[in-house]
Amino acid sequence: MNPRTEPPDHALGRSRGGVSTKVHQLVDDHGLPLVISLAAGQSGDAPALVPLLESLRVERPVGRPRTRPDALRGDKAYSSRAIRTHLRGRGIRAVIPQPRDQQARRKRRGSAGGRPPTFDQTEYTGRNVVERRFSPLKQWRGLATRYDKLAIVYRAAIVLNAVIVWAQRCP
Repeated sequence: MNPRTEPPDHALGRSRGGVSTKVHQLVDDHGLPLVISLAAGQSGDAPALVPLLESLRVERPVGRPRTRPDALRGDKAYSSRAIRTHLRGRGIRAVIPQPRDQQARRKRRGSAGGRPPTFDQTEYTGRNVVERRFSPLKQWRGLATRYDKLAIVYRAAIVLNAVIVWAQRCP
């Protein structure tokens, strides 16, 4: 496993009231899901990141499981001071672009605004892995249409899809 993860930000399924369920996943560099969780469709993406990271455990042949990736790639929705502080405290490199409004606010404050956060553009180009992970999920009719009434049944279908992806990857 290459220890870089990408947080998800996709909603699958629609109901009459709008988007009904959000699927949050951490995936590795190869698009293999590591952690899966569900949230209400109207909830934000950023609050789900810390619980996902706390659930991350990648077993190794020898020693303790890895609970900390080297880097985390995320889109602008994950660019908050709280998330960056949390990642820095755990020793995880943040590869998250800064939105224009945050850039403008920092520049308006002048020298009190501090330095801009580091951002590696070439590393960020690999973020499309998480987008490609959600494409096969959207092809499953039961997931895309959200026929399941219970969240546990819906999550089970997503986990089954993840098991199939892992089985196809591993000989």
